[in-house]
Amino acid sequence: MKPVPFAYVAAGSLDEALTALAEGGDDAKPLAGGQSLVPALNMRLLRPSLLVDLNRAGLDAIEANGTVRVGAMTRQAALERSPHAHPLVREALPYVGHVVTRNRGTVGGSVAHADGSAELPLCLAALGGTAVVRSLSGSREIPAGELFVTHYLTTLEPGELLVETVWPAPAEGESSAFEEVALRAGDYALSMAAVVLVRDHDGTVTSARVAVGAVADHPLLFDDAAAMLVGTDGGGEVAREVGAAVARTVEPPPSIHASAAYLKHVTGVIVERAIARAA
Repeated sequence: MKPVPFAYVAAGSLDEALTALAEGGDDAKPLAGGQSLVPALNMRLLRPSLLVDLNRAGLDAIEANGTVRVGAMTRQAALERSPHAHPLVREALPYVGHVVTRNRGTVGGSVAHADGSAELPLCLAALGGTAVVRSLSGSREIPAGELFVTHYLTTLEPGELLVETVWPAPAEGESSAFEEVALRAGDYALSMAAVVLVRDHDGTVTSARVAVGAVADHPLLFDDAAAMLVGTDGGGEVAREVGAAVARTVEPPPSIHASAAYLKHVTGVIVERAIARAA
């Protein structure tokens, strides 16, 4: 199939893009890498009257100054190669589709698309990052924990465009790990886990973050389970206990690929693995 007819604006700047989106209203859609939008258009799952192409609007810089600020139009492959990318993000990005999709797919597009099985939203939540959004009336910064609502739905208001993601730089003594289970390389995840640990000079965990994705409609953080790691070395029995606690808590919907019981079990296993590797 092919898309329904639509008007097209190739925005030459952010202001031009925001103006076009505001004028187009709810029937306007921004076009970034197109790796999710174009298939949806071709299958007529989306029928916008206006596409605003962001590929000439800039927004593709990566800047490191205390935090790492990644422009929304930064290609996923560029962030994967960047020395400024957080180690957790560099580990997760090879799971995002295939090389050809990462060459076109954008960081901001993936985050704004808010697919519950996407790796970058999970990483942003696990690291406590934020999204910077702009509209004609101004800008605001949304913590990742307040950004994702459910599949393909965020807290962005009409007329707002995600223009940048902000990622914390690794803290002293920080280590992290990402784990994913999928049917085939490049497929959407059945379950994925991200763990971030901070340890003192003795190797004792002083803070921890444990997040899982794909088994819910948005990234899930497990503060109580992460607190079990504080004061330990993060390995061995405590990793198994945290994995088991997460497995008891998640309520994944079954699918044609896996039962809910299997998804609960495998989530506990990959959380345990991620903790052990991070430790």
